[in-house]
Amino acid sequence: DKEVVLAAVECDGCALEFANNTLKSDKEFVLAAVERNGDALKYANSTLKSDKELVLAAVKEFGTALQHANNTLRSDKEVVLAAVTQNGEALEHANNTLKSDKEVVLAAVANDGDAFEYAADSLKSDKGFVLEVVAIYGLALQYAGETMKADKQVVLA
Repeated sequence: DKEVVLAAVECDGCALEFANNTLKSDKEFVLAAVERNGDALKYANSTLKSDKELVLAAVKEFGTALQHANNTLRSDKEVVLAAVTQNGEALEHANNTLKSDKEVVLAAVANDGDAFEYAADSLKSDKGFVLEVVAIYGLALQYAGETMKADKQVVLA
């Protein structure tokens, strides 16, 4: 019964796991679930995992739900920025191109300094960028390139 399952999903979005396949394919129903718990995206029909509106709702509530989005949306800067702003660790699940995007990585680090671990190696060796990152979170130096760890200016920043 759709109303019974909807009541369960409104209480806990991850109750979507126990819904039938028809409901897991119903956009409005799944949207109600991910608005309560973004991680419920993992139980959605695969077609809905490519729906930008639905995925945005999920990652705004639970950033690491990005891991359940399709590859196209993991490459969408708007979606990834929403995810890393909610949870910097979501950077791990972004497309490699966006792991090289300074704006995306800074947004991730601003939320969680340890997100720098998932940045592209090119950024981890960019002195100016590493200086920006360690100014936000000094312990991010542990994820910087080896040449940065040996740079006196960076280490003292």
